Amino acid sequence: MTQPVLKVENLTTSFRVDGTLSPVVSGVSFEIAPRETLAIVGESGSGKSVTALSIMRLVGGDDGARLDGRILLGGRDLLTLSERDMQAVRGAEVAMIFQEPMTSLNPIMTVGEQLSEAILNHRRVSRREARAEAISLLNKVRIPAAASRYADYPHQMSGGMRQRVMIAMALACRPKLLIADEPTTALDVTVQAQILDLIKALQDEEGMGVLFITHDMGVVAEIADRTVVMYRGEMIEAGDTPTLFAAPREPYTRALLAAVPRLGSMSGEPLPRRFPLVDPVTGETRPAPETRATVDRTVPPVLDVQNLTTRFDVKGGFPRRVTGRVHAVENVSFQLHAGETLSIVGESGCGKSTAGRSILRMVEPAAGSVVTGDVDILTVGPQMLRRQRRDMQMIFQDPFASLDPRLPVGAAIAEPMLVHGVGTAKARAARVTELLERVGLSPAMAERFPHEFSGGQRQRICIARALALRPRFIIADESVSALDVSIKAQVVNLLIDLQEEMGLAFLFISHDMAVVERISHRVAVMYLGEIVEIGPRASVFENPQHPYTQRLIAAVPVPDPARRRMRRPVSDEEIGSPMRPPDHVAPTRTYRQVSPGHLVQEWDEAWQQGGVRHAA
Repeated sequence: MTQPVLKVENLTTSFRVDGTLSPVVSGVSFEIAPRETLAIVGESGSGKSVTALSIMRLVGGDDGARLDGRILLGGRDLLTLSERDMQAVRGAEVAMIFQEPMTSLNPIMTVGEQLSEAILNHRRVSRREARAEAISLLNKVRIPAAASRYADYPHQMSGGMRQRVMIAMALACRPKLLIADEPTTALDVTVQAQILDLIKALQDEEGMGVLFITHDMGVVAEIADRTVVMYRGEMIEAGDTPTLFAAPREPYTRALLAAVPRLGSMSGEPLPRRFPLVDPVTGETRPAPETRATVDRTVPPVLDVQNLTTRFDVKGGFPRRVTGRVHAVENVSFQLHAGETLSIVGESGCGKSTAGRSILRMVEPAAGSVVTGDVDILTVGPQMLRRQRRDMQMIFQDPFASLDPRLPVGAAIAEPMLVHGVGTAKARAARVTELLERVGLSPAMAERFPHEFSGGQRQRICIARALALRPRFIIADESVSALDVSIKAQVVNLLIDLQEEMGLAFLFISHDMAVVERISHRVAVMYLGEIVEIGPRASVFENPQHPYTQRLIAAVPVPDPARRRMRRPVSDEEIGSPMRPPDHVAPTRTYRQVSPGHLVQEWDEAWQQGGVRHAA
């Protein structure tokens, strides 16, 4: 029988709180064989990342934490090693990839220098040999023109490229075990697919065991041989992935799986649909009510965007002059009706968030019109713009960064009413109570501060604040992307509830295609600042026409373990650059109608070859 790469026995990690040790991970046991992938899943706070940090001995000692149990790597107990011996193990025998590569890389060192440093620290090679090995590793993780990218700094690379550098660094000393802690959570679906495919390929080549930590059950189904489910610091269920998905024993596991958005589950559904919710304690399923509201397109839209264009000057040289322009949004047009959700999808850098900010004039567009209530937002002065903003609000991706940490949440919700002089103090307090109840929170929570809430609760507070002025439409910019699956399902259901009851229109900006399919009436696909396909949700998802739309949909992880060993055709190329020369004139685009309301931009043959070149 093959000896496991890693064997964890009864691991307990305790942190000192007010002088008393309190366990945050209790009695966790598992093992990982060579070339095997074990996934640890659970929501934020379940203890999965603490388990990984404990294996690396990155908690314990001076920080007041205590580790008990055994962590056997090749038969050697890591908990018995000195710190000096453990430093030799980290990187050489066990390597770790963290969730956010930008915070893991040194911003003042080139990526090549950082790779070479990792090699020099653990292997007896010259600097020239370390450089050659670093370039070889960059090639292995499929970074184009690796030799020239050696001298790039982290900020010069996209998120996907930076994550590849982190993988190259982790592989620098050919470790026996790779720990990947949420390595794809913040990445676009196409980049996520590239990273997952890369990890699979490198695992086969190097014979590594992989410990994969995530809350994305679709990713688990694609990559994991076995799965461990954690809840409140304890391992509540474990088994091979196909069995666990087909017949989960624990209510919490069933709740996690029920909350997973599955691409294609909306086939034949004419309207958005709420998620069914499963009680994590009892396992009882609460069926989602049918969506009742329909969109009346015979009345004027609440938002009419025509030829919206936003560009950013890039200056250089001396004297500083415009050397280029970023064409962030180029000739974007669409309408949004009351009670409708139009989703804008695309990869990072495609211009979807800039389009949302341009509509609210948080950035100044270069051209176009944004009409709401017979007023063109782009032509009015500051006072009129301020009045118009009562009708339009925004929900941002990071709810913690969106809330003032010094303000109680009740004051944060009341602030828009105070700024616009709406109501008396008593009326505002009553409105805060009403809004907290409406988003599923207790009015007694109004006096608490943001740090006292979970991520899902903070996002509900941001939704309540956005509703304070009774807007006509809300721009939700990646508003559920950072949330756990069950919390994501609850927030999506809340948005659909609010839309039905209040006739709200949503511009839903996201790269999560499965959630978009669930919540949308219509979908617009953006690439390099332009809409390349737009139409009813069913038409776009069930009959995608543009190669870029097809690429996005094909990259979505499917929560079906039967597909685990399948290798999908994934493009290694990145999204192109929206940078253009100062004198560049954007070409006129033509669109053909596929079906009623379904338009697709004409493209040239280059799209069929790579999918990342600019359309014709």
